[in-house]
Amino acid sequence: MSKKTKRTKRKAATSAKGGKRKAKGAKAAKNAAQAKRGREGGKRTSALDAAAQVLKKAGKPMNCKTLITAMAEQGLWSSPAGKTPQATLYAAISREASTKGAKARFKKVDRGLFAFNAAAEEK
Repeated sequence: MSKKTKRTKRKAATSAKGGKRKAKGAKAAKNAAQAKRGREGGKRTSALDAAAQVLKKAGKPMNCKTLITAMAEQGLWSSPAGKTPQATLYAAISREASTKGAKARFKKVDRGLFAFNAAAEEK
């Protein structure tokens, strides 16, 4: 009975190690791809950075759905296959505004409307 248990444990340990090797290989490939992208054109713009750029340029409050459309039209950011990028952006903007307070790039103007916080740029 104990022999079966030891063999089973040994097999499980071996397959787990093999899985780790694959993960390390995938991680190395991902790092290489990021390094290559870094040499070619820099990091991808985040949705928050793109939203801040759009709001600054527009000079008026916008809702998240309009922001997503404007970011895609200007080529700043596009959703990598998310179903509700406007909800994700709304959550991220709200989180930044609540955690950073007056230093946040965004300020909530009305329900669902955000504007660029020029005061944050001065500080």
